[in-house]
Amino acid sequence: MKIHDPKGILIPIGGNEDKGLGDNEMYTLEFIGDGILSHVVHEAGGVDAQIIIIPTASSIPEEVIEAYVNAFHLLGCSQIFPMDIRDRSDSDNPEFIERMKTANAVLFSGGDQSKITSKIGGTALHSIMLERYQNEPFVIAGTSAGAMCMSTEMITGGQTTESFRKGSVSMGIGMGFTPNLIIDSHFIQRGRFGRITEAVAKHPDLIGIGLAEDTGLIIRNNAEFQVIGSGMVIIFDGRKLEHNNEAILKEGCAMTLTNMITHVLSNGDKFEINTRRIKVLPIGQPFI
Repeated sequence: MKIHDPKGILIPIGGNEDKGLGDNEMYTLEFIGDGILSHVVHEAGGVDAQIIIIPTASSIPEEVIEAYVNAFHLLGCSQIFPMDIRDRSDSDNPEFIERMKTANAVLFSGGDQSKITSKIGGTALHSIMLERYQNEPFVIAGTSAGAMCMSTEMITGGQTTESFRKGSVSMGIGMGFTPNLIIDSHFIQRGRFGRITEAVAKHPDLIGIGLAEDTGLIIRNNAEFQVIGSGMVIIFDGRKLEHNNEAILKEGCAMTLTNMITHVLSNGDKFEINTRRIKVLPIGQPFI
């Protein structure tokens, strides 16, 4: 039960495969561009922060761990602790549990978000993250799948070839760090407009967040977020939908949605989650 707004910070990142050196996942890690990873370090307390890397979503966890450790070392960090969780029982590892109690931040890698929820969700490790996020300035970051798993209502997959037809999205239960948002990644590059539109049609009280690659959010107290990175964030607000036929349609049918409010935000812009107010940078002001 929520007692107060969480004191922690969420940093979902949209992915950045276009900056990679090849098709292999180890070369398409999303932290390289435009200082996004440095934001994680800063919010965690600086280069002396203890940062946990969880590559559970990835099919190549060893390579992912090596790449993240090297990247954080380049930023001057030395206290980087991998948690190679491949089975649900690994989440009960006493060493992992003790480390999670003392670390300043945790970062989930990309891959398959359902692996995170199935192997970590509902475990003691998950409970510690939830408690610390609620009560301390604990940082939870995630890229691609690691960003998508942060919400309570989580996108698990879906087609882009049949956009805006019912069935373009499949949903599941996420890690529950933010109950107000539905997050999608690689948003513009992979044409995922249809599936997040359907997700918001299913849950019009929630805010749909489409993160472009090399783009992220810093979410404070689950009340306001600021855009970081070089790309865009597309916001889908369905609270004033005037017509929404998603619930009555059969799979594959085209949806009708009217008065879906959308916003396109970029680096430095802010959004208040509860009031839906937007604070944009004045025209002519340089990026931060």
